[in-house]
Amino acid sequence: MKKKSIKYSEIEEEIVPMVRETEAPYLIERVRHGLAMGEFHALQEQLGVSEERLAALLGMSRATLHRRKKGGHMDRAESDRLVRYARLFARASEALGGHTNARSWLVEPARAFHGECPLDYADTEIGAREVEALLGRLEHGVFS
Repeated sequence: MKKKSIKYSEIEEEIVPMVRETEAPYLIERVRHGLAMGEFHALQEQLGVSEERLAALLGMSRATLHRRKKGGHMDRAESDRLVRYARLFARASEALGGHTNARSWLVEPARAFHGECPLDYADTEIGAREVEALLGRLEHGVFS
């Protein structure tokens, strides 16, 4: 199967549909085999963060980041976390009216997350679900 690239520049059209039921097997296979570092750099650009910042969010040390760049692929766990952050960026873009608002919101400390920014709070699946829940409340005008 030829691997098609994830196009983060068209996040609503490409990322959100990837998690639909019909696309899930494809995405799962890609994550299990490790996403290409091109996916890392595309999300880095979309989030507007440094390589080191995104690597830290994915649980990579500097040495691991260097090895991944040289090898060209992330491992399964790093790929899974990258998809988590791509999903959050897509959800934030949708809820907050665009990429610029999403970028700003994701890096600002939030009381709802005990002073952590949403990107940091989402370093676990439970934290990511809490970020998604807050985005849903914001989208529907529920005071949080």
